[in-house]
Amino acid sequence: MKKTLYTVSSPPAWHNGRTFHGLMWETLLALTPAAVMAVFYYGLDAARVIGLAGSTAVAVEYLGQRLGGQRVTLHDASALVTGLIFAFLLPATAPWWLVLIGASLCIVMGKLIFGGVGGNPLHPALVGWAACMISWPSRMNPDLSVLHTPLASPLFELKYYGTASIAEFTSQALCLDGQLGGIGAAQPLALAMGGLYLILRGRLRPCIPMGVLAGVILISGLMHAAAPQDFAPPLFQLLAGSTVFAIFFLAPEHASSPSSRWAMPLWGLFAGALIVIIRTYGIYTDGVPFAILLAELATPLFDRIRPKAFGKKSSRKKSGEAAHA
Repeated sequence: MKKTLYTVSSPPAWHNGRTFHGLMWETLLALTPAAVMAVFYYGLDAARVIGLAGSTAVAVEYLGQRLGGQRVTLHDASALVTGLIFAFLLPATAPWWLVLIGASLCIVMGKLIFGGVGGNPLHPALVGWAACMISWPSRMNPDLSVLHTPLASPLFELKYYGTASIAEFTSQALCLDGQLGGIGAAQPLALAMGGLYLILRGRLRPCIPMGVLAGVILISGLMHAAAPQDFAPPLFQLLAGSTVFAIFFLAPEHASSPSSRWAMPLWGLFAGALIVIIRTYGIYTDGVPFAILLAELATPLFDRIRPKAFGKKSSRKKSGEAAHA
């Protein structure tokens, strides 16, 4: 009988140098190009929203941790990242009180109530966004700020005027000419640069981004092939609105997305399909945040997808053997 040898080593283990602190700061660096482009397109209003959301998130987390007797962890920059992502989803015309309330809800309801970083079942920024969107929909709708900017809203045009109205929105126009939407979420080229930077640095596993990308392209491609006069082509669905933002910065949130490498691409495929379905049949022109939230609710089910352990009998086989006995 062949013997199997196992190598057992004792600590200390060799650390690879990667920390959560470094991940958050590199995420901030990856979001910087989109923040710069947002200020370029929307002016000081964008800078106001970004600054207020980020500072509010940091202050609320500090107060919450001090009042709760927890260790203050502001150095990891996770609160700042949450505030910045929330700001990217807001219109540039968002009033100060809305930004203040939303950023506070992101931290309190999205993080602190679940024990802090790593315990949240949903993306903290999306929790605050959803609460504000349901409570003050007119204030949260970027399409209602069309009088304050010359930018056009391609998803609004598609929703209410059909595919004939989006002929002017070429891929180059969507990437370079700007579009109306969340102040940072509607910058596909800058966001793609930041996302690819995180992947190349090894800070972001490509399984979920590739899954979301495949889901958007597959579902929109099938719909467009079936009725091109009624449904937009896949490239438009990919570049319009906050799809790229979801691919690289919303869907791959570590605590609320699947951890199994078998479930990651399938979950991403599911989230990408929801994006197109909600945009097409829902009441919201974009629908990306709601699609990611719904997908995150299904994360425990996707985490059950894993290969069967080697040598383990299935429950059906065990029950059959018991009945036979």
